[in-house]
Amino acid sequence: MTSAADTTPIWGALVAHAATMHGTNLAALFAAEPDRMHVLAHDLAGVLFDFTKLAASEETLTKLAGLSEATDLAGWTARLFAGEVVNPSEGRAATHMAERGVGSVADVAAAAVGQAKLRALANAVRADGTTRHVIHIGIGGSALGPALLLDALGAAGDGPEVHVVANIDGVALERALQRCDPATTLVIIVSKTFSTLETMTNAESALAWFAAAGIADPRGRCIAVTAAPAKAAAFGIADDRILPFAESVGGRYSLWSAVGLPLALRCGPDAFSAMLAGAAEVDCHFRDTPFPANVPALAGALDVWSATFGGTATRAVFAYDERLRLLPSYLQQLEMESNGKRVDRDGRAIAYPSAAITWGGTGTDAQHAVFQLLHQGTQVGPVEFVAVRESGHGLGAEHHRQLLGNAFAQGAALMRGRTFDEALATSNGNEALAAARTFPGNRPSATILLDRLDPRTLGVLLAFYEHRTFTAACLIGIDPFDQWGVELGKEMANAIGGEASFDPSTEALMARSGL
Repeated sequence: MTSAADTTPIWGALVAHAATMHGTNLAALFAAEPDRMHVLAHDLAGVLFDFTKLAASEETLTKLAGLSEATDLAGWTARLFAGEVVNPSEGRAATHMAERGVGSVADVAAAAVGQAKLRALANAVRADGTTRHVIHIGIGGSALGPALLLDALGAAGDGPEVHVVANIDGVALERALQRCDPATTLVIIVSKTFSTLETMTNAESALAWFAAAGIADPRGRCIAVTAAPAKAAAFGIADDRILPFAESVGGRYSLWSAVGLPLALRCGPDAFSAMLAGAAEVDCHFRDTPFPANVPALAGALDVWSATFGGTATRAVFAYDERLRLLPSYLQQLEMESNGKRVDRDGRAIAYPSAAITWGGTGTDAQHAVFQLLHQGTQVGPVEFVAVRESGHGLGAEHHRQLLGNAFAQGAALMRGRTFDEALATSNGNEALAAARTFPGNRPSATILLDRLDPRTLGVLLAFYEHRTFTAACLIGIDPFDQWGVELGKEMANAIGGEASFDPSTEALMARSGL
């Protein structure tokens, strides 16, 4: 039983088209398509999305539009916004957009209650003047999202310093505790079920730290963020310190809910609201704009074109702004946990590549580490540069000029390359040296340029990536909102130390470690 997506006529047409596009010269596409800059570069809410250096032609876009119709992208988008079931394996809607005021009336109203409680609590903590540090304990989306928000925007905040702890390795929590005074510290415990092993283990250790310091009521220093408020109450958290969110808000989509409390504490609730507003702009654009002028839909379709039809196994993302250094890690979860699937919505095996492996780093650091492979290696995949037009520092303008110059030059160099003859001309006739200095070029890239990095534009950027990921899932027929692949390792980890038996290698490792 195989997936139905690849049996449609447009799927076969795209496969055939991909064969004709193999090795297409990118520079030739610019020459052949005078409207390329208009068709493949778009401004959306203060962000420029430039896909012109990707290996796709106007004919490609026409065929991808056909695929979006054949796979009912519009229908699935309507279901998403209406709060209908779009996560069939768990029988759930995906209502994270309601946290930013978009979606069904009922979902938006329910989210507004939680948002009001978040704002009230953040204002109270910021006003009391006694909290200097916050330790935010979560894992996965409960930590990656808040960490990104704080790293990107936290320097401008005037609230308590927030430390995000995710790893079960006690070193992570211990390092945070060492930077804090128990008398002036709050702990946020984030767990959708309020039973996540890593999170609750770290929470218990934080409570022990409070108790060892003589804090009379350690649980009174805690805030719970959860979709299981009754469990948080049973744990001993007071009701006014429990911030609920809907069961239909997935972890990697949860930073818009009370999971984003660290930003509201550090920078104020207004900054948090501005981020939600920026995301809502993209929601409305995605809902109301037809393909291919729909920027997230276009990007998601181009991802499918590259990974599924082009067979590129990776997509690299490089943030040319230190404040966005955690973006590649955040996108790894968003994209690979969402679309790293082997069956479609109906449980049928997928016979074609689904999501590419997302990886990346920070420019210009990465240029001195991994760009050798990007320019001259034998593995080729699209590269995405994310940059910000306005600098985030008060130092000389030369810093930012060089930063942006490097970002733009890398994309140009990947496309242009250097011929053997050009290299030979600067190699004193040494052909071996000239071969080593030859760059094949014709390597695809995209550039995303923010006018500035503030709460609103960060909301725009992250919502763009969410809808892009959803689009890709729709075009290949998979459920982007479940994550069963996360569960098996957890189950087996919980079995260690019990009566379960394992393979000889695992048994030997356990014995050597005293487990």
